[in-house]
Amino acid sequence: MPKYYCDYCDTYLTHDSPSVRKTHCQGRKHKDNVRFYYQKWMEDQAQQLIDATTAMYKAGKIANPFTNQKGATIPPPPNMNMPPGSYPSMPPMPVPPGVPQGMMPPPPPGPPGMPPPGVGPMMVPPVPPMMRPGLPPMMMPMPPPMTQIRLPQ
Repeated sequence: MPKYYCDYCDTYLTHDSPSVRKTHCQGRKHKDNVRFYYQKWMEDQAQQLIDATTAMYKAGKIANPFTNQKGATIPPPPNMNMPPGSYPSMPPMPVPPGVPQGMMPPPPPGPPGMPPPGVGPMMVPPVPPMMRPGLPPMMMPMPPPMTQIRLPQ
């Protein structure tokens, strides 16, 4: 009876039955070997691409992608020098013509409290109770302490 050979694991299985192969292919070692094989293959492909690009650059067939035609280095995007966790500032909102700087335009005509025609209600996320302005922060309830439970023996 022929044995089954797994190329990824470099091993022979004891039997060549579908159930043995299925069990083997579902195993942790086999999956790790398959993952390692394809990871190495991807790294080799990336290295070949890097080597080919470097050789073409050294031969003068391609220009440096990080410089413009005059040879000046392209600066990084403006948000690259920002500290982590910060966000770029929003540009100022345009002021309609005829409204003095710093003043809000008058509300649109219509019943008070209602949006103008063609505009749906504004979607404002609710403020959690512990963050409402003017109120002291609420204390979150603490879970009960963990105790050991002794089982009868």
